[in-house]
Amino acid sequence: MAVRDEIVWRSGIVYFAIALLAAALLVRILILQYFQRGKWSDMSEKFVYKTAEIPANRGDILTNDGRLLASSVPYYTIYMDTRSSGMSGTTWSNGINGLSTGLSHLLGERSAEGWKAVITEARRKGDRYFLIERKVDYETLKQLKELPVFREGQYKGGMVAQAESRRILPNSDLAARTIGYLNLGSEGNEVGVEGAFDKDLAGKNGVAVKQRLTGGDWITVEGANSVESRDGNDVVTTLDIDLQDVATTALMNQLRKHDANHGCAVLMEVATGDVEAIANLELGSDGNYHETYNYAIGESTEPGSTFKLPSLMAAIEDGVIDTGDIVDTGTGTVKFYNKIIRDTKEEGYGRLTVKQVFEKSSNVGTSKLIYEHYKNNPKEFVNRLYAMKLNQKLDLQIKGEGEPLIRYPGDKLWSGLSLPMMSHGYEVQMTPLQILTFYNAVANDGRMMRPRFVTAILRNGSVIRSFEPDVIINSIASRSTIRKAKEMMEGVVENGTATNLRNANYKIAGKTGTAQIAKDKYGYRQGVRISYQASFVGYFPAENPLYSCIVVVNAPSNGVYYGNLVAGAVFKEISDKVYATRFFRNYEPEKKEDIKLNAPEAGNGYRADINEVLRNLKVRYRRTSDDEWVATRESGDTIRLAGVKMQNGLVPDVRGMSLRDAIFLLENSGLRVKYSGKGRVLRQSPEHGARYYDGTVVSLEMNM
Repeated sequence: MAVRDEIVWRSGIVYFAIALLAAALLVRILILQYFQRGKWSDMSEKFVYKTAEIPANRGDILTNDGRLLASSVPYYTIYMDTRSSGMSGTTWSNGINGLSTGLSHLLGERSAEGWKAVITEARRKGDRYFLIERKVDYETLKQLKELPVFREGQYKGGMVAQAESRRILPNSDLAARTIGYLNLGSEGNEVGVEGAFDKDLAGKNGVAVKQRLTGGDWITVEGANSVESRDGNDVVTTLDIDLQDVATTALMNQLRKHDANHGCAVLMEVATGDVEAIANLELGSDGNYHETYNYAIGESTEPGSTFKLPSLMAAIEDGVIDTGDIVDTGTGTVKFYNKIIRDTKEEGYGRLTVKQVFEKSSNVGTSKLIYEHYKNNPKEFVNRLYAMKLNQKLDLQIKGEGEPLIRYPGDKLWSGLSLPMMSHGYEVQMTPLQILTFYNAVANDGRMMRPRFVTAILRNGSVIRSFEPDVIINSIASRSTIRKAKEMMEGVVENGTATNLRNANYKIAGKTGTAQIAKDKYGYRQGVRISYQASFVGYFPAENPLYSCIVVVNAPSNGVYYGNLVAGAVFKEISDKVYATRFFRNYEPEKKEDIKLNAPEAGNGYRADINEVLRNLKVRYRRTSDDEWVATRESGDTIRLAGVKMQNGLVPDVRGMSLRDAIFLLENSGLRVKYSGKGRVLRQSPEHGARYYDGTVVSLEMNM
C-alpha cells in the first residue's frame, strides 16, 4: 500500500507541474497576445522590415536657351560580398577566373591574376564589403552584371551596387564658379547658383519599405509608409554658353600672353541687367588657368581710373563743372600735402577741357577738379556718390559679393588726401560687377539694373516661379549729366586712351583703368616691383547700347599693363563676336525715320523657294512672270521677280543662283558641272546663251 501511495503521490506532483506549466504558458500567450502585442510587433518589424531613404534627383541648371550647365548622372560604387551565404563553392571555383579576367578588361587597374589574388584573399578573410570600384557608370554596371559569379545576383554572386548621384558640368570649366557647388561638410560652403538655389534644386527624398528575406537579402515592398521621392526643379540662368565660351577664351588668351595672375570678364545686357557671360580665371600651380574664385563678384579692390566717371559725373550733376571747362594739368604732376599725383604722359597734357581730362585719363586734372570744388565740403561729394548707390552692395541672387568701400568725411582713415585720391579711384574699393553695374546704368539712360543670374524655376518644363528684371534706382543722375557722360565715354575710344578699340562697323564707349595694387604691409611698391590691375569697362554700340562689359586683368607681368592694351583687347574680341552673331536680330537704329529701307538681296533661283523666303521675311515682292526660274531685281523696298528664259540647246543663265539650284538646272539640261569657291554663282563658262551639246562641261565660279 505504501508503494502504491508513493507512486500516486509522485504522479500527482508530475501532473501538477505539467498543469502549472501549461497554465503559465497559457498566461504567457495571453500576455503576449493582448498586453505586449505592440511591443513584439514593433520588434519583429525592426528585424524583418526597415525603411530606406530614396534620394531625389537634383534638378538641372540651364542656359538662357535651355542647354545644360549642370546636371546629375547616376554612378555606382561596386562591392563584393565574398562570403555571401547564397554563393556556392561551385559558383566560386567555376567563375573566379572569368570574373577576374572580366574585371581586368572592364576596369583595368590590375591584371586578371591580380584581381584573382585580391578577391581570393578577401574571401579568405571573410570580407563582406570588398571594394571593387567607385564611380562606375550605368553602362559599365550592366557589363559587370554579366560577368561570371556576378551574373548570379547579389545573394548568389555577391555583387553589391550602391547607387549615388554625381554632379557634372557638360561644358567643363565654363562659368564653373558661377554655376557653383555644394560642400555640406563642417564649413557648409555653398557657392554660386547651386548654393543659392539649393532648396529648389534639391527636391525631396522619399522613403522605401524593405523586407528581409531568408538568407539576409532585402527587397523593396509596397507599404503604407512608403513615400515617393520628388525630383528637384530646374533653374534657368541668364548665361549664354556661346558668349561664355567667347569670353573665357578671349580672357584666357590675354592672361597667358601677359603672364597674369588672374582676371575676369562680364558681359551684361543693358536693358535687363542679365549677365550673359562671366569668366573668372586664376593661374594654378600646374601652370594652367582655372575657375577657382569668382573675382567678378567677390574681389573688392581699388578700381583706379574707371572710378573717374562717377567722380566727374558727381561734379557735373552738382553744377560745379561742365565738360567744356578748362583745367591746367601743367607738366603732369600735382602735389597734395606730401603726395605727388602724376599723369602717364611725362611732360604732361597742359590745358585740357573736362571732357579731355576724361578722355586722356588725367589723374592730375581729375584730382585738381574734385579737390578744388569740394575741399571745403567733402561731404557733398561723397553724398553724391552715395546717392548714385555706389556705397551699397548689389544684393545679388548668388552669394559672395564683396563689400564696396567709400569712406565718409570724419571716418577713422579719412585724411586731407582722401578727396584727391578718391577722385581717380584710390581709397575706394569696388568689385568689377559693381563698377559694371554703374556703367550699365549710364548706358541705360540712368536706370540702374540689378545684375540678374537666374530668370526662372521650372518643374517638368513649366515655369513655377520667375524673376523679373529689378531696378535699383530709376536714375543715377539727370538726363543732361547722363548725355555728357556718354559723350565723354565715346571720346575715350575716338580720341583718348582706347583708340585701339575703334571699329568701323559699330562704336564702343568706355573707360580704361590702370591701377596700382596695394600689397598688404608693402603698400603699392615691393622693392622695385609694382603690381598693376588693368581694366576696361564700357558698352556697345555707343549710339544705342545693347550690351555692357567689363574686363579686369590682375598683375600682368610682361611689362605691358595698360588697360587699353591688356583688358581692352579682351573687351573688343567679345564685342566683335556679339556684334557678328547678335546684332542682325537685336540691333535697331535710334531713328528709324532717318534710315532708308531697301529690299534685301534675294539672289536668283527657283521661284517657289524665293517666294516662301520673302513671305517669311515679310518682304514686299512683285512677280512679273510665271516662269519656274526667276531672277530678282531690287526696286526700293520691293523685290521684282523676272523670269529666266530657258531655250533648248542654249546654256541657261545661272548667275546669282545657289550652287544647288545651278547644278539642278544645268544637269537637267544635260550639262556637266564643275565649280570652285562658295556662295552664289559669280561667273559661268560657257556664258549663258551659248549653244551646247550633251556632256558639255559648264564651269562655275562661286563667290560669297
